[in-house]
Amino acid sequence: MPSLFEPVQAGDLHLANRIAMAPLTRNRAPDAIPTPLMATYYTQRASAGLLITEATAISPQGQGYADVPGLYGTEQLDGWKRVTSAVHAADGKIVVQLWHVGRVSHTDLQPGNVAPVAPSAIRAKAKTVLIKDGVPTYTDTSMPRALDLSELPGIVQDYRHAARNAIACGFDGVEIHGANGYLLDQFLKTSANRRTDDYGGSIRNRARLTLEVVRAIVDEIGGGRTGIRLSPVTPANDIADDNPQQLFDYLLAQLAPLELAYVHIVEGATGGPRELPDRPFDYAALKAVYRKAGGKGAWMVNNAYDRPLAEAAVAAGADIVAFGRPFIANPDLVARLEKNAPLNKPDSATFYGGAAAGYTDYPTLY
Repeated sequence: MPSLFEPVQAGDLHLANRIAMAPLTRNRAPDAIPTPLMATYYTQRASAGLLITEATAISPQGQGYADVPGLYGTEQLDGWKRVTSAVHAADGKIVVQLWHVGRVSHTDLQPGNVAPVAPSAIRAKAKTVLIKDGVPTYTDTSMPRALDLSELPGIVQDYRHAARNAIACGFDGVEIHGANGYLLDQFLKTSANRRTDDYGGSIRNRARLTLEVVRAIVDEIGGGRTGIRLSPVTPANDIADDNPQQLFDYLLAQLAPLELAYVHIVEGATGGPRELPDRPFDYAALKAVYRKAGGKGAWMVNNAYDRPLAEAAVAAGADIVAFGRPFIANPDLVARLEKNAPLNKPDSATFYGGAAAGYTDYPTLY
């Protein structure tokens, strides 16, 4: 039986253990530029088999929160090069999560203060974060406009270009953010997508943009360096689908031939309950569909895992378990899990924005 602490292969990525650090937005990148402090933060956590960065905007249009990093300008790329170099010097592996928020944004964050974009002009009943007088402030999202059909190839190219930039910055690969009610998830799900063209209506049409993005990135950097994060039933950012099992069974069957490094599945509500009575979902069946269709990528599971749950998941066939909030307060989480040592408690007041406090100053065991 494989152990949580044994190596695993994920596409082209050889990982020292089966523990991943999940993407965690921390709002500490002013002007979307990664800082030296961010390099310290990720390097402290490099004992994880895989570090997945905080969600990173593929374009100025893709930004939805204040002080989140980007991957499209020279200063941003230079900042990320410092991060990847430091992580690799600590023998870590790191991929960047590619992000377009779609409608989960605010006009204050958009170039020219224009409306955010979305599959359809449906406002998300959700909050975003603005920085006002140095203080993170939760603000309602703005009313979006529907993307024109002619704009979609440009979105795909933004993803491709960001993937190319990621490899140039020294990342070991990328994770496509297709979860949590952001742009690709908005196209996938019925509550946000009311289009009547080739990108709306049927499951095949709603999955079209996600598959075009994945294929473009695989064509650019190879499937073995490409992962994708999906959240079939999370209500995050006001998202829902009428038939999530059928939708994601179709999507995973289409992803299977692309030889991805991994598929990252959020089970239940992101950051909330692992099971939702009003949104039942069979994750084992989803994995079986992927494997039957020829998908060989590592299967990564996520949401509220502790050591016993993670060990049970690996015993049941999961390849990697992603931990989120525990990594905030425990840079040496891998060692703490292995030794069954007590965990530091995170300070939620310092999750978003700020400097070193609550970011790089948590104590380690030794």
